[in-house]
Amino acid sequence: MEKKSRVLIIGTTGRLGHHLAEASLRFSHPTFALVRDSSFSHPLKSQNLQSLSNAGATLLRGSLQEEASLIEALKQVDVVICAISSTQVLDQKLLIRAIKQVGCIKRFIPSEFGLDPDKVQISGMDYNFYSRKAEIRRLVEEQGIPYTFVSCNFFMSYLLPSLVQPGLTSPPRDKVTIFGHGNTKGVFVQEKDIASFTIRTVDDPRTLNKVLYLRPPGNVYSMNELVGIWEAKIAKMLQKIYVSEEELLNRITETPYPGNRDMIFIYSAFIKGDQTYFDIGASGGVDGTKLYPDVNYTTISEYLDALL
Repeated sequence: MEKKSRVLIIGTTGRLGHHLAEASLRFSHPTFALVRDSSFSHPLKSQNLQSLSNAGATLLRGSLQEEASLIEALKQVDVVICAISSTQVLDQKLLIRAIKQVGCIKRFIPSEFGLDPDKVQISGMDYNFYSRKAEIRRLVEEQGIPYTFVSCNFFMSYLLPSLVQPGLTSPPRDKVTIFGHGNTKGVFVQEKDIASFTIRTVDDPRTLNKVLYLRPPGNVYSMNELVGIWEAKIAKMLQKIYVSEEELLNRITETPYPGNRDMIFIYSAFIKGDQTYFDIGASGGVDGTKLYPDVNYTTISEYLDALL
């Protein structure tokens, strides 16, 4: 049996990072976590780190701002997965430099975990949200670092709990707003499932220097379809208010950032179709659910059951 790669995860105190560490351990990878000193004195973070340590993870002190700690950590592993916040993605530049310097990393999975930044069609609207991720991609490619980019689209914990209704925290029971014509499909994947798919890639030659796309069947729906699923569950028809593309763009323009952020992402996914307009194979990417059909994932219908 081939030896499992040693995996370093950066950002384990975040929700996705914690799931990544758990998945790495579950798939029997020697698992390391780079942890800032401040996290050990934070009650909840410290508790979560202790649970990972008890499960077999090795905790290494360091940060993305300390090159010496990065190099020391990198020398102990084969694969690096970064799961820091999307607002911090440019903080990976020193990490990329350190990976290049040590020369022993077989694969780097940078912090993307959303829409493919090279496919989005909302340039100039997103306040450089995607251009920062694209900048990291280009740097990884330029340095010749082996990579897998994970494009998982929306986390289920984002927008879906409100049935894509900005400002709400639970699905509506009376009336619902549908943006555009409501037929453009978006994709939602639960964080623990994203972690499972991601860890499956680390020793898979089919995903080397590729974009791994996640569009699980049962998780790809238009707004009209989402509303239909919810109506069937509550046994009630909702009043539907359709907001045109022009009207949504007006609302985005009139609302200061970051108050308009949800609307920008809704425009991207459910009007421009940025998650589904392109064919995965034709784009040179690989389909995670086809590569790993044995990964059990939560469907949108199952997720909505918990919100009844």
